[in-house]
Amino acid sequence: MRLRPYKPCDAPVILSWVKDEDTFRKWVTDRYPHYPITAEEMNEKYFRFNGDCAEPDNFYPMTAFDERGLVGHLILRFTDGEKTVLRFGFVIVDDARRGTGCGREMLRLAMQYASGILKVRKITIGVLENNPGAYRCYRAVGFRDADIEPSVFCLMGQDVRCLELEWEAPC
Repeated sequence: MRLRPYKPCDAPVILSWVKDEDTFRKWVTDRYPHYPITAEEMNEKYFRFNGDCAEPDNFYPMTAFDERGLVGHLILRFTDGEKTVLRFGFVIVDDARRGTGCGREMLRLAMQYASGILKVRKITIGVLENNPGAYRCYRAVGFRDADIEPSVFCLMGQDVRCLELEWEAPC
């Protein structure tokens, strides 16, 4: 598996992995006001609106692929002015390949890129409490529960807590 920058032609494939609104909300929480979204809406958010980031150089959408095609997707964005803390988000794996280790491999590649190339000290990630598979995946690659009060999202008429995790880069 390898990582590369996201391309607009990735959007239809990534969106095909989202079969229902529950999966969609676990993926993007409240970042899109409606379900489903189109490839054009995804690309507009990423390219026209810089992933809703005010700073011009802190949003990096990435796509994982292997010899069979696209495997997964995530975004990386800096959360501090010194660019030492990175947040992973919009993490998703091809629904046909979930549970096979692809998510862990994609995250490890992104963590290596973040620490080795971007030289970050810490990576944070949020996971909805109703997404135990993602939580286990993040823990399996080294994320630990952060000492941060969970935020609460109202998704599909229900309040859902978002648990915060973090990973510290080795010295």
